[in-house]
Amino acid sequence: MQNKMILPPSVIGIIGGGQLGMMLAHEAKRMGYKVITLDPVPDCPCAQVCDHQIVADFEDKHKALELAEKSQILTYEFENVPFRTVSFLEEKGFAVHPFSRVLKITQDRVKEKEFLRSIGVPTTEFKALQDCSDLKKHVSKLGLPAMIKTTRGGYDGKGQVFLKNPEDLSDTEEKMFSQKGAHKWIWESFVPFKKEISVICARDAQGNTSVFPVSENIHINSILHMTIAPARISAKAEKSAYRIASKVINALKAVGVIGVEMFLTEEDDVLVNEIAPRVHNSGHYSIQACLTSQFDQHIRMICGLPHGSTRMLSAAAMINILGDDTAKEDSVLAGIEKALKLEGVTLHLYGKKSVRPGRKMGHITVLSNNREKAIETAKRAKELLYWSQ
Repeated sequence: MQNKMILPPSVIGIIGGGQLGMMLAHEAKRMGYKVITLDPVPDCPCAQVCDHQIVADFEDKHKALELAEKSQILTYEFENVPFRTVSFLEEKGFAVHPFSRVLKITQDRVKEKEFLRSIGVPTTEFKALQDCSDLKKHVSKLGLPAMIKTTRGGYDGKGQVFLKNPEDLSDTEEKMFSQKGAHKWIWESFVPFKKEISVICARDAQGNTSVFPVSENIHINSILHMTIAPARISAKAEKSAYRIASKVINALKAVGVIGVEMFLTEEDDVLVNEIAPRVHNSGHYSIQACLTSQFDQHIRMICGLPHGSTRMLSAAAMINILGDDTAKEDSVLAGIEKALKLEGVTLHLYGKKSVRPGRKMGHITVLSNNREKAIETAKRAKELLYWSQ
């Protein structure tokens, strides 16, 4: 366990160079830290704001060791960082937060669900699937609808299929069970939820925790479209969400920030869907809307600094800016000047070199004293943005 504080101008090493790493680096640099990132893509988003990039594959232990030797503390910005790389660095005596055991649980959907059940946290019904015969058996035994997902990898709807009718079986077999390299799947009974919500939760090495306001999340095609904070939910549901998120992070003994994604049922019950062992897309609103952002909080936690206040300054709505079918690889975002004329709008672009359908290229956040006004303004701002040559 890390007990000493790591103060600026110490070096923070970030494994992964995407937009989450970029926003972590922004906060670290603001606080006076130096930042190095390791990522296989030259001039990745994080590299554009940090002090140095090591260009290497995440499996490259030699380069990971180079990152560790140049840093005073290590973290990662996405959950598909190889467990072997993180555990190797720990074996060499380097501190990585969250610990590799957190990755081991959260990288496997079956292990994750089993962990949640073991600590008394409710989830949807699930079964591990080894092959197509297991799928057919569960259709007859458990009924439909259901989600079939690969147990490892997959995000933003990738590696999963919604199974609604028995007639969908053949299509599901073709999409899921013919995938090369996929060895195991999970069956999750479909939850007829009324809302999807999440809690960003932070924990330090001494076990102290803090939570950000519950956010309400709207997905389109399994990709987060809009986050609304605070969520439009009852006090009972809010209390349950906070209690569950705190229970999860304490049971993991994670140091840093995690995102706990949940379903809210018609009966106001809260079920955990997934755990993200990192800062989370649904917490982006905190950059403008809270006294301390989730990125600031993560830096504080891994460096042994005090928790910052998570109090909201204003209601907020965040909308992701994605590549779409109208965009070409070298398209640029147009309509920015019109969107920024709307009151309360802030634009974040991630500096990615190419646009692809469904790729997260940036986001907009709108602040307002009126939550519904923030939502409507965010929608109008998004409508004004488009991809142009």
